[in-house]
Amino acid sequence: MQLIDGKAVADQIKQEIAAEVAQIKANGGKTPHLAVIIVGHDGGSETYVAHKVKSCEQVGFKSTKLAFEASITEEELLAQIKLLNEDPDVDGFIVQLPLPKHISEQKVIEAIDYRKDVDGFHPINVGRMSIGLPSFVSATPAGILELLKRYDIKTSGKHCVVIGRSNIVGKPVSMLMMQKACPGDATVTVCHSRTKNLKELCLQADIIIAALGSPKFLKADMVKEGAVVIDVGTTRVPSPLTKTGFKLTGDVDFENVAPKCSYITPVPGGVGPMTICSLLRNTLLAGKKAIYK
Repeated sequence: MQLIDGKAVADQIKQEIAAEVAQIKANGGKTPHLAVIIVGHDGGSETYVAHKVKSCEQVGFKSTKLAFEASITEEELLAQIKLLNEDPDVDGFIVQLPLPKHISEQKVIEAIDYRKDVDGFHPINVGRMSIGLPSFVSATPAGILELLKRYDIKTSGKHCVVIGRSNIVGKPVSMLMMQKACPGDATVTVCHSRTKNLKELCLQADIIIAALGSPKFLKADMVKEGAVVIDVGTTRVPSPLTKTGFKLTGDVDFENVAPKCSYITPVPGGVGPMTICSLLRNTLLAGKKAIYK
């Protein structure tokens, strides 16, 4: 069993991005600029945004954080998005989800200029990705594919089972895994809460991507010997062993599943660190106008 070290890969990618940014600056080019909008005071969101701002510093990006109270109206938020769309210095920006209930997330996503949509959530980016055109690919699926690539895990002709059908992970990663590419060329089965023979399907899988947000859902008796398991779950569960009283737990019963695997991602330290890297890479592409002129 080999552990897939997402943190080590993420650090390597950050060094590669930092070197490219330094070269751009040395050649008199524009410093890539990422802006982040955060609404309200959700603890998880504030932590993620702090990580994103810090990561921008590490690679030499310019970053702007716009924080608003949860009482901001949808109209006011859309006006802020319009300003970022029109700001020539901002190469890419994201609106940190979730948003307060009175604001339509879909309306917000569609209001972002798809050429600056470095989260890869805009319907134009999702549509282009689904048919294999250059696009900003959402960060977690892009991070998963990068891990498979860097660990030289063969996907062509393999049976990949994706557990979860969210717009952020399940759907996009299933489309990427089946595309004519490397990684890709897999036969993909998407499972979800209504799937009847889930265990049988998982036992057929060469690669399992668990992205349903249910702690320790994937048990050892659902995984065949030698399978590759990618755990996307990050749920905070109570723990008397940590200072905070919580610990991050994945969708995989790691302790019991890991011995059966050829490769497995831990939680934390697997897919998580790759997500921010993918966002940085999308921002670099946006700054270079590499996808949309």
